[in-house]
Amino acid sequence: MSATDRILPAIGYRLASVVAFATMGALIKLAETRGAGLVELLFFRQAGSIPVVVAWVALGPGLASLRTERLSAHAVRCAVGLSSMTFMFSTLLLLPLAEATTLQFTVPIFATILGAVLLREKTGIHRWSAVVLGFVGVLVVAQPGSGLIPWQGAVTGLLAASLSAAVSILIRRMGTSEPPATIVFYFSVLSMVPLFPAFLWTLGTHDAGTWAMLVCIGLVGAIGQLTMTTAITLAPVSVVVPMDYSGLIWATLYGWALFGVLPDAWTWIGAPLIVASGLYIVWREQRLARGIARSAPAVSD
Repeated sequence: MSATDRILPAIGYRLASVVAFATMGALIKLAETRGAGLVELLFFRQAGSIPVVVAWVALGPGLASLRTERLSAHAVRCAVGLSSMTFMFSTLLLLPLAEATTLQFTVPIFATILGAVLLREKTGIHRWSAVVLGFVGVLVVAQPGSGLIPWQGAVTGLLAASLSAAVSILIRRMGTSEPPATIVFYFSVLSMVPLFPAFLWTLGTHDAGTWAMLVCIGLVGAIGQLTMTTAITLAPVSVVVPMDYSGLIWATLYGWALFGVLPDAWTWIGAPLIVASGLYIVWREQRLARGIARSAPAVSD
């Protein structure tokens, strides 16, 4: 950690993002029970976030920061991110909140795999062992063949997590020249290209309460995304990422309060394995990064 890190504000922002995303997930399930479809949910998630992001940028770095020379990179990030969001929303519709949230905890596992395969990052026995442990946890939660968890939900959940890991790699590369808010802005705006005509094609009629939920999905989702990225700019990843696992608490509370559903015993057994795997991967990567930084002067001599 450096002297410029702001640990407590970073943790606060990250915890706020966890609450926002958990609230968004609960709203998605509620809106779906009132007749909202997947395309409508995706459209309002992205369209509703645009004014929030624009206001955030205007009050912060200024609208001039939205200029970019990497539109193609933003388009790729949008395609992968929108695919991930589609699978994530599908998982929320297919599974209880706690189980859907638990599967999302596999993002660090997939990030390790993709980093080794796509970025040729050196990955040793420690992180590969954590990957195996994480997938054991997935098997415990999903209980394949038992019928307790719909296999479609398990598949969409893992696809969402793997694509989220790919997004993190893309953002890592783009972050060298693009501010976080700029990345979020182009993700939301470019998403309108496929989502707007699809939304018009599938547009249904809803009561005022359902429309309000759809608007809130976009607003809360934008707040979650902005507070999440802000946390990374204030402190190391190893400090803020563990806060994400508190999402299981909120998902469990929302699932019980709104839908009368609690996680089964297998989820409580498998979730700690997945969480332990993710925490170890983050800790190991940070430790290796510090070791490389310490050895850099000696290498240059």
